[in-house]
Amino acid sequence: MTSGALSFAHPWALLGLLALAPAAWLLRRRRTTLPRLRVPDGEGARSVAPSTWARLWWLPGALLLAAVALTSIGVSGPRLRASRRQDLSVEGIDIVVAFDLSTSMLAADFRPKDRITVAKEVLKSFIASRQNDRIGLVVFAGEAYTQCPLTLDYKVLESLLDQVRTGVIVDGTAIGNALGTAVNRLRESEAKSRVIILITDGDNNAGNLSPLQAAGIAKDLGIKVFTILIGKGGRVPYPTGTDLFGRTTYEPVEIDVNPELLQQIANLTGGSYYAATDKESLERGLSDVLDSLEKSKIYDVGGSTRYDEWYARFFVPAALFGLLGVALRGTRMQGAP
Repeated sequence: MTSGALSFAHPWALLGLLALAPAAWLLRRRRTTLPRLRVPDGEGARSVAPSTWARLWWLPGALLLAAVALTSIGVSGPRLRASRRQDLSVEGIDIVVAFDLSTSMLAADFRPKDRITVAKEVLKSFIASRQNDRIGLVVFAGEAYTQCPLTLDYKVLESLLDQVRTGVIVDGTAIGNALGTAVNRLRESEAKSRVIILITDGDNNAGNLSPLQAAGIAKDLGIKVFTILIGKGGRVPYPTGTDLFGRTTYEPVEIDVNPELLQQIANLTGGSYYAATDKESLERGLSDVLDSLEKSKIYDVGGSTRYDEWYARFFVPAALFGLLGVALRGTRMQGAP
């Protein structure tokens, strides 16, 4: 669309202008039928001239008719197109985060915090930084569940993320089931870029679907899987209780990891593998994931044309003319000449 074209939001209101000609005729006719003051013929008559007020007998009616005309035009919504139609298609990525809640996520090698606390903090920052990306959340340990389906309501997503904790799901690390659940969340998505971000700290040791089988399904559907191994392998500090002062005590515990499996999953689906041994590397991993993705259209929300609205330019003088016309009707302008 080109700019500068005049249009009306409510053109039907212009029909009010058709009543102006009959109204003007009736006003004129009413004036000619009013009683007039008779004066004698002769030389004296020439000295009786119409007053200035009498000569303006038509003004109050004309002001009222002008007020009606301006009001009709104002109600019709005159406007001048000021810019081209803007494309408001929302561009984004469909992302499902598969988040490990196994008890090993309580390991405190991110001191002074444990793995799950740091991961939740980073995920909240990640969610807050997104715009127009639909994000869902799958949580897993020995089993996998959808905590939040794909959504643009980030406040709801953050609230549901706040609620997750270890010990609610039977313990274990069912990576295959987590990927399968995440794939199902994305199966009906029409987004060009569909992504699973798998955040885990261990090796697959539970579930009825192998990780590579799930990754193969994701590949067939065009879904990329980006894997992030959080924490260090080997012996790490793990909470074992509290001391006499209520402070958490830790003991070194061996935790198995399988970075090779996570690399295989990522390579098979066209994603990438990242190792996060501290908060900063976890943040970088999530940032790198998004930088590598292609924006895609999720849905259209229509278009928009910006207008300069002109109705106020008619309503203000219409109000002034109307008030003035009513005021003048009570003066000698309505009297006899």
